[in-house]
Amino acid sequence: MQMKTIRWGILGAANFALEQMGPAIHAARGAKLSALATSSPEKAEPFQAFAPDLRVHDSYDALLADPDIDAVYIPLPNHLHVDWTIKALEAGKHVLCEKPMALQADQIDRVIAARDAAGLLAAEAFMIVHHPQMARARQIVAGGTLGHIRHVNVTFSFFNDDTDNIRNQADAGGGGLPDIGIYAFGSVRFITGQEPQRITHAKIDYENGVDVFAQVAASFDGFGYAATVSMRMHPRQEIVIHGEKGVLRLSCPFNPNVHAQAELHLETGINTVTVERFPAANHYVLQVEAFCKSVNDGSAYPCPLEFSRGTQEMIDMVYAAGA
Repeated sequence: MQMKTIRWGILGAANFALEQMGPAIHAARGAKLSALATSSPEKAEPFQAFAPDLRVHDSYDALLADPDIDAVYIPLPNHLHVDWTIKALEAGKHVLCEKPMALQADQIDRVIAARDAAGLLAAEAFMIVHHPQMARARQIVAGGTLGHIRHVNVTFSFFNDDTDNIRNQADAGGGGLPDIGIYAFGSVRFITGQEPQRITHAKIDYENGVDVFAQVAASFDGFGYAATVSMRMHPRQEIVIHGEKGVLRLSCPFNPNVHAQAELHLETGINTVTVERFPAANHYVLQVEAFCKSVNDGSAYPCPLEFSRGTQEMIDMVYAAGA
């Protein structure tokens, strides 16, 4: 089967699009970064430095009307994700939207309905599921190497108190749980294949209307879960899965090659630890390639909207428990 090159456009010249997803689309096999929507020509120049043939549209609507665009990437502020994803689908474009897809789980139902009506692919940019570290962790757990899982602990933190940053703006859908709690919760759902049964504890600290620190405990089917998520702590990220026969630790599971190197540490005996490293994998590029493959051959996408809805539902549960 001849694979069609998917022509991409980006809605907005966000820093993250410039630093990560724009270069990833440009580098991915089967993808071409073709257009950018921004009303500021100077913001387009850094994109054109690595994609010199990039067309620049002065509005999001103009890009969506471009017949030479097959798919769009949406890095807009969180509160705009649902509406612009639906607009893009209605314009006949496949959509990869930055996380979180929505600010409440039931809002994703609107996107699912629009996706189904359009017959197109729409997904949240939950890139970690495309990294081989995550796939390997899922394989180890599913294969029974750890035995019965008893407890999972996740930490994800960084420090950002810049009030001009949208993460710290309530009206833009900011907050630590939407920004990085999605990783702390979604990663465990992906690796174990289990869903939270109930939130047993949630302590949430707020500043200026956004959550900046959260400690969460939950019961999954057969194991306990604890997480710390914060935008006001020294950077740290780790997943520890503790079973009856072993312990699996994922160093740098969320920002590999930025925070640190992605590694798996598997302990199955006294003073016996196996380490696997993934220095070359770029999960942003792998995400784009998986998306393009699904568009081309109709294969199942590794992170469908239904999975994203489940993670958002857990975030909703945590907010309710911490109220």
